[in-house]
Amino acid sequence: MILPFETYNPLWKQQFEEIKIEIENVLKTFPIQIDHIGSTSVNGISAKPIIDIQLGVETEEYLDKIPEFLKLPNVVYYEKYNQEMPTRRFFVMFKQSTEEMNTSSIIKLDEEIPAVLQNHNLRLAHIHAFVKDSEEWIRHIAFRDYLRTNDQVKNEYQILKEKLVKNEWKDGNEYNEAKDDFLKRYEKIAVNWYQNKNI
Repeated sequence: MILPFETYNPLWKQQFEEIKIEIENVLKTFPIQIDHIGSTSVNGISAKPIIDIQLGVETEEYLDKIPEFLKLPNVVYYEKYNQEMPTRRFFVMFKQSTEEMNTSSIIKLDEEIPAVLQNHNLRLAHIHAFVKDSEEWIRHIAFRDYLRTNDQVKNEYQILKEKLVKNEWKDGNEYNEAKDDFLKRYEKIAVNWYQNKNI
């Protein structure tokens, strides 16, 4: 699989704002923080043109309820991933409805992911829900803010991404694993920086 990859596009910020409104409309009863994260949220970094969105809810009880409410015609809930990452609820927003793609709106724990959902050209956004101020929630915010303020690390990340994107990947997860050493190294630094900054 060749992943879609584009130079930084200022329209990504606008796309996030539009999707944020859609999410707010269906989760209006939730006390929630919605943030633009990932490479599309950092000026100047090339990325897969898929908007990463982080939802921060107040409690684990709210986290468990999100799949009941985050129901849009083009959103798929990946319950399958709850086993490997129980503190997150993960959704993908597509350019087509699940009906048009002839697929379910939930990928259950024991199900294979249909081939059509593996097509990254059909994806609009990845939506990651965590309890606000949890370790994972902080990690994503901290890394985003660190890249926004540190040109040297941002450029290093850009070079790595440009190199990796030339390869063929089994899926997006395999591509993410190839970035893992870089991310683990700098995310730890970013979290320390973020926590010291917010003391």
